[in-house]
Amino acid sequence: MSNKRLRDEEVPGLFRDGMTIGIGGWGSRRKPMALVRALIRSGVRGLTIVSFGGADVGMLCATGQAARVMHGFVSLDTIAIEPHFAAARVAGTIRNTDLDEAMLVSGLRAAAHRLPFEVTRAGLGSDAVLRNPDIKMIRSPYADGEELVAMPAIELDVALIHVDRADERGNGQVLGDDLFFDDYFAAAADVTIMSAESVVPSLSAEPLQSLVIPRLNVSHIVEAEQGAAPTACLPSYPRDEAFQKMYAASVGDWEAFASRYANVSHEEFRRAYAAFGEAS
Repeated sequence: MSNKRLRDEEVPGLFRDGMTIGIGGWGSRRKPMALVRALIRSGVRGLTIVSFGGADVGMLCATGQAARVMHGFVSLDTIAIEPHFAAARVAGTIRNTDLDEAMLVSGLRAAAHRLPFEVTRAGLGSDAVLRNPDIKMIRSPYADGEELVAMPAIELDVALIHVDRADERGNGQVLGDDLFFDDYFAAAADVTIMSAESVVPSLSAEPLQSLVIPRLNVSHIVEAEQGAAPTACLPSYPRDEAFQKMYAASVGDWEAFASRYANVSHEEFRRAYAAFGEAS
């Protein structure tokens, strides 16, 4: 496919009930929020969400679409506990799978390499392993005989990621100082949907090493300026602390928040977001 562009309104049709969906970014940094809103608009349910989580996980808990969350953490960074995720855990509406961050990376990397598991020392002796019957141990076949964690592959039906720039063929460019693990999310998925602040005919190789998402691992591209807002997308914009505080307070009145900022198109969000910025 030479041109992988999709319009925002076409994205909800790509989702199905019961999917395992990986969401890139890290906490409240470079989260693909325009794509998360498309997932909310789809109305699909029974989802397993895999994430180094932030408001992406919280919103999908608040809508009741997340049935299980696999995570290394779920935090808004400057607000330590993601309130909607915490509320879902207390209410028992989700199955929660805590993993060491390195275990989550190992699981994604095993799926990306099309292997059943990856051997790691991450999580050894911790409850993340001892209390999770899905994770097995394996003994080294060599002279050391060390017992290690056999982290199972985390295979994704769909991955959602956000980058600064993309070309129409599906190459992605991150201009910030951290890719997080978006490349593994993309490689571990059957379908990867990548939003970008801008889509250009051809990407520049500057700055060096910034062409980091290969088109081989990208199925669809959506142009979405401010597509990560209110999370940070450096160097384009920082995390919006005022909006994040308002979002955290919405745990008591989710429907009012969702009707304005979550269950809406990207353009509707941008208009409401601009109005919030002018008023605050």
